[in-house]
Amino acid sequence: MSNTFIESFKFIGDNHAYILNRLYSHLEIAGVAMGIALAIGLPIGLLLGHVHRFSFLAINISNLGRALPSVGILALFLPVVGVGVTDVIIALVILAFPPILTNTYVAVDQVDVDTVDAARGLGLRGWQVLTKVELPLALPLIFAGIRTSTVFAIATATLAGFFGGGGLGDIIANQASFKLQGVLGATYVLIALAFVSQLVFLAIERAVTPAGLKINQRRNRFRSRPGSEVIINQDGGEAVEDEISDVASSPEPATR
Repeated sequence: MSNTFIESFKFIGDNHAYILNRLYSHLEIAGVAMGIALAIGLPIGLLLGHVHRFSFLAINISNLGRALPSVGILALFLPVVGVGVTDVIIALVILAFPPILTNTYVAVDQVDVDTVDAARGLGLRGWQVLTKVELPLALPLIFAGIRTSTVFAIATATLAGFFGGGGLGDIIANQASFKLQGVLGATYVLIALAFVSQLVFLAIERAVTPAGLKINQRRNRFRSRPGSEVIINQDGGEAVEDEISDVASSPEPATR
């Protein structure tokens, strides 16, 4: 088993050009599917969250999309579009769409009502409230949904190899030609790709989080700790923690 593990990495090194070619094809398939899913899910989620209606639609579509097996979706559209990358992209869109729709709807719908009312009081209209207030505050949760969908798309795009669609699945589905070390090597590359995509979107999610939300999150985190007090700098800087010990809270002994 240890020899197979080592051989899989040797396979990656010996066939790096071909693996890079399959990796590019894999990213292309997942990227096209994610682009379509974003183009559909984001506008619908923003609209439904902004009007605070039809929550059942967003939730039920999400549950339905997660309940459908990816292989079943591929088999369903196979007689219509035939074998190839189109069938795989349709399946990936159906799988990636629900988390984007649900997270976008929930993120916009749960923006603080007082904040929205204050924006309207300043004269902002509906579209301005959405783009200048609700959307910036909703971005962290929206990107969390995009991150989940991206991992789904990257992992499921492997099935393209079984349906003539290309990608790393061409290696994973062809053990007869690439042996077990080839299948494991391509699988390790796929795992690394999913892990890197997680880190990238976590960094983006953190970068797009407004500074005020970050301060509020730290404040809530500090308040959850026993024996701690939150102090906010006058310049609006980050929250800092002030530990209050039992000794400090006890009355000072009387001096004689």
